[in-house]
Amino acid sequence: MNLDFETYLSPYTWRYGSQEMRRIWSEAYKRRLWRRIWLALAETQAEFGLITPEHVADLRAHVEEVNVPRALEIEAELRHDLMAELKTYAEQAALGGRILHLGATSMDIEDNADVLRMRQSLDLLLVELRKLLLEFADKIETWADAPLIAFTHLQPAEPSTLGYRLASYAQDLLEDWGALNATRRGLRGKGFKGAVGSGAAYAELIGSEALPRFEQRLSERLELPFYLIASQVYPRKQDYQVLSALAGLGATLYRFAFDLRFLQSPPIGEWREPFGEKQVGSSAMPFKRNPINAEKINSLGRLLAQAPRLAWDNAAHSLLERTLDDSANRRTLLPESFLIADELLHVAGRILHHLQVDQAAMQRNLATYGPFAAVERVLMALVKAGADRQEMHEHLRRHALTAWEMIQSGGANPLAANLTADAHILQYLDAGQISALMDYSQYLGNAAQRARQLAVEIRELEA
Repeated sequence: MNLDFETYLSPYTWRYGSQEMRRIWSEAYKRRLWRRIWLALAETQAEFGLITPEHVADLRAHVEEVNVPRALEIEAELRHDLMAELKTYAEQAALGGRILHLGATSMDIEDNADVLRMRQSLDLLLVELRKLLLEFADKIETWADAPLIAFTHLQPAEPSTLGYRLASYAQDLLEDWGALNATRRGLRGKGFKGAVGSGAAYAELIGSEALPRFEQRLSERLELPFYLIASQVYPRKQDYQVLSALAGLGATLYRFAFDLRFLQSPPIGEWREPFGEKQVGSSAMPFKRNPINAEKINSLGRLLAQAPRLAWDNAAHSLLERTLDDSANRRTLLPESFLIADELLHVAGRILHHLQVDQAAMQRNLATYGPFAAVERVLMALVKAGADRQEMHEHLRRHALTAWEMIQSGGANPLAANLTADAHILQYLDAGQISALMDYSQYLGNAAQRARQLAVEIRELEA
């Protein structure tokens, strides 16, 4: 890739997103799509006897000969990018160029091209999302039974398993999978309806009675369903729906990355994102292993979350049959939203594939905080044995606070030992019963089984 670093370059030009996604949203590819749509229009008009096969053949011969420098030269005079491309195409196809764009308005070409690009982009994202889901399924099955201390309010809570925690992200991703697939299936183009959506120009050419068949043939050629009702543009609510689905995916990956950053902090230390042998964490502190990939997901995810807001404005402010105040922002809104989503999926996939799990840290944290969760089992057993529930709740609470203070001063958790030696408790339960109840490793419910069940559902996804 030859980049001119003497002028501004978007980070999406080379830093964020895949080359495949950048190609879809490139200037050259957009113009090739415009030309293919013009060709499809000419082919259909030939079927209806408006133009000759020779016109179509000439356009077909030059359909791939995009010349961006020449088009930009013309645009400098016309101040209209599609007209500049049209004239460039017409210069190359002397015969076909004479009938190019017959009956059409700019958005008959541009809007249908945008929907085709969004559909191709969603196809790329769905491939990557399926890979990520399968990676989650692998990790869920690997760690389904690995116990850990779960957190609520960022405070130690009760035991769970690593597989179950991973399944919580994967389940959200399954929801995203469904939303993106539904969005992809529902995409529709503007069709060919002219300046205000009435189809009047085409009706003048072929008659109103032929318009449904005319659009149907174009829909078949482009393999794209069309809206029944459109103005000069397709309803901009469609952009809002697409970008909302992308933002939903971003929210799932954001949460995964944010949790990783929390768990990678040394006081917890259970997870680490991959860190290269020569990777530098800080220019000042050589020892740093910053979670920069997870932080990148959070940074770009925040930006993606704003996209539906702008798309909402574009839809709500699309006055009457069309205004142009969405045009400039859509030049970056659409490609950058897809490129961000693309980058999030690729980075999350790399993190998950190489995720470093510190089992010793998991066991240490569980040993430190797990006994507190087991107190609930002791309380229930005491009540079943005849003790007063409220009295015992307060008694156990005081024991828990004493143990917590011991932990804060750097000692081991004494809770189990203290309970088995408590004479008041021993009136109802013997020491062996108390020890068994304090075995927090058995306080996991059916988390592992449900995590495995989700992994099976993921593997049943159709490619």
